[in-house]
Amino acid sequence: MVRLTSEFWVQAYLTRLRLNEIPAFVTAKGDANAGSIMVKLNTLDGRARAFQRSYDAKGNRIWVTLAEGPDAEVEASLARQRGFDRDIWIVEVEDRNGRHLLDEPGLSE
Repeated sequence: MVRLTSEFWVQAYLTRLRLNEIPAFVTAKGDANAGSIMVKLNTLDGRARAFQRSYDAKGNRIWVTLAEGPDAEVEASLARQRGFDRDIWIVEVEDRNGRHLLDEPGLSE
């Protein structure tokens, strides 16, 4: 299976969000080829969730919750992750309805 570069995946994700009229932007740019990707969902009510890509027991890529709670706490968790690994990409999605599209086909690639 061919793996997409991190930068390509992020750009495709931003395009899919834009087509669904969901605001999003890159808050940390990581390694263009192989940087890990994290997504922060800001529901604009002071709360947020951070997701990271992982694998399930069958080896399939999935999105798991890294942190959830007050926006400042989620932001601090992402900052700690970035402190461990400067190659991490962070995409922030802003949607009052909690839409992030990560559960749609193709986004776990």
